[in-house]
Amino acid sequence: MQRLVVASEAIASGRLTRRELTRDYSRVYRNVYVPTGTTLSAAERAKAAWLSSGRDAVMCGLSAAALLGSRWIPDDAPADVLGRHHRRDDGIVVHAERVPAEELVWCQGVRCTDVERTVFDLGRRLLFPENLIRVDALLNATGVPVEGIAGIADRYRGARNIRRLDEVLRLADGGAESPQESRVRIVLIEGGLPRPATQIRVGRRRVDMGWPEWKVGVEYDGAQHWTDIDQHGGDIARLEYLHQMDWVIVRVVAAHLRDPQLIIERVVAALRAKGWQGSLAPVQIGPAVQSPKRGW
Repeated sequence: MQRLVVASEAIASGRLTRRELTRDYSRVYRNVYVPTGTTLSAAERAKAAWLSSGRDAVMCGLSAAALLGSRWIPDDAPADVLGRHHRRDDGIVVHAERVPAEELVWCQGVRCTDVERTVFDLGRRLLFPENLIRVDALLNATGVPVEGIAGIADRYRGARNIRRLDEVLRLADGGAESPQESRVRIVLIEGGLPRPATQIRVGRRRVDMGWPEWKVGVEYDGAQHWTDIDQHGGDIARLEYLHQMDWVIVRVVAAHLRDPQLIIERVVAALRAKGWQGSLAPVQIGPAVQSPKRGW
């Protein structure tokens, strides 16, 4: 929090003059500034909103997720704040809900909703597939199993958009290590394949997702897998090892996600070659996919 400056406190203590504040700092939220040119992380932005509230706010939603350690949240995402009476400001979304004290924690010095409540909020408020992707990321960051948070849906059975949350809890998997891994898993499930396991141990290696009984894996390769020489070299050695262990790996890149049927066809071919005789049972998860309001 060192980069965040509470203007009134800095001026009162003599640490900054008003002239220095105007000349060298940029406003984040009311009474909170950073050195000009600073790029804040989502967690720092959450802290800034909390400071702006007079250290009285409760952070929720994506702000809570960021404080709890979740990755992939855009730096410019608005701060999510609980409270009917919180002062509104540009870049702050106020959620007029009451949350019991037992669903709150202190994290990084800021009060926020706990993992279970944050999943509850993200799963209901966001559209599919963003809600599932965000919940995957939070479970991955915290190590909390989905079984450990499922009870909150039963406690709030009449809550708005609870069916969205039910679907997220049914499909969530903390084994996803990136948003794109979540997207690939969604493609496989919607395409009618058996639900894949994630982060499968194969000797001294791991496979992103797949079916251990058939020794077929699916891996998402981001740009760094091709542009980083060390990463690329490591991938070659790893794939050779998996081949020696009789695994078949279907590799997926960003362009493939624009043609989900091609991914399904490649995976089915790999499974068939390994003896799988099952049939596809395509499903529609959630409403038609809409562009998320908050990008990656």
